[in-house]
Amino acid sequence: MIRKIIGLLIIFTSIQNFAQRNNTSPYSFFGIGEETSQKTVEEISMGEIGAAFNSPFKLTFSNPASLASLRFTTYTLAIENKALSIDDGTNSESASAASLSYMAMGIPFGKKAGLLFGIQPNTTVGYSLLEQFKDSEGTITSLNLFTGEGGTNRVFLGFGYMLRKNLSIGFEAAYVFGSIDNNLLNRRDAVQLATMHQIKSELTGFTVKAGVQYNAKINEKLILKTGAVVNFDNDLKNNGKEYLFSLVNNSGGLIIPRDTIVNNSFESTVKIPLKTVLSAGVGQENKWYAGVEYSFQDALDGLLIQSNIVSYGSSNRISAGGFYTPKFNSISSYWQRITYRAGFNYKQTGLVVNNTSVNDFGISFGVGLPIGQQLSNINVGFELGTRGKKSEELIKENFFNFRLSLTLNDKWFRKRKLQ
Repeated sequence: MIRKIIGLLIIFTSIQNFAQRNNTSPYSFFGIGEETSQKTVEEISMGEIGAAFNSPFKLTFSNPASLASLRFTTYTLAIENKALSIDDGTNSESASAASLSYMAMGIPFGKKAGLLFGIQPNTTVGYSLLEQFKDSEGTITSLNLFTGEGGTNRVFLGFGYMLRKNLSIGFEAAYVFGSIDNNLLNRRDAVQLATMHQIKSELTGFTVKAGVQYNAKINEKLILKTGAVVNFDNDLKNNGKEYLFSLVNNSGGLIIPRDTIVNNSFESTVKIPLKTVLSAGVGQENKWYAGVEYSFQDALDGLLIQSNIVSYGSSNRISAGGFYTPKFNSISSYWQRITYRAGFNYKQTGLVVNNTSVNDFGISFGVGLPIGQQLSNINVGFELGTRGKKSEELIKENFFNFRLSLTLNDKWFRKRKLQ
């Protein structure tokens, strides 16, 4: 037990390694980056549903009220690989990036309460966009190269409590932190000097959310699970720095720094609006579950990069999915203890480019593989889908995401019998 605790503490203190975020999506250019799914591999594999679901030996990040049902001390760690192909109707590219998804630990307190703490990415930035200008003869006269990297992380602490049988509430507080670098390189044909405009943003802030869950028995086998979550509006403080450099573009194509033209510090605020999540599902405990989920959020405000062609509207998501386990406590058959998951989701991201909305559709599936005779397991998840569309204003992304998590369960404060 002590070795497990020490090992987990070592993982949590490796926060600098965790902060090496990876992203390859051009759409991460906008806002404060691409928002990550703040859910477990199990939840994502079911189409990102989870606000109504609870389990005595599984963690869900969607709703802190689910912690009231936790009966085992649970450790979880996940990694992911995102593969992306991009098509604008003329050119196509592909890329992939691997990263750590989350680390978390849940601890039950008696039969009515549970605590969760962990760390995971909040947003990610990683793009390289080339804009070319040509004369009437088709000769390139100048170009702009946009690049960006970074993102934000969240360290979170959640608590759930059972008010009475079948009714639980929960709260979660998180500290958000991170840095984002956005760069613009401008080069002109037959001009030796180039310019680099750079904006460095250091973001910090706190977020709070509250949730409730209610379970109702339909009959001796079936249970109706319902849940609601409110992510309260919050502000992220931005301590930024702006630079403008002149660069020497020599005959060999190398760009050499020359002078710093602008060096300014500034402060701004990114406003994250209130988000509401509603979910419901029906199932048989430890056997199967099917549910739906809907979320809504108003438009973001105070973005890092302002543009005349970009605006933000409200966003929403609708998801459906579930799981099936033939016989979770089977002794004779390992295969009957495997959990199968599947789902889908459709998102209106709220991002509008040249009056064209950017939407997202994905399907997901996966399995939970038991480890030995214990309740611990390895979860494998797959997600594929599309974002945007091919047009003069937008590009189409096809993505394939692979996720892998390890979940370990243990009993703390177990009463020992004296012989």
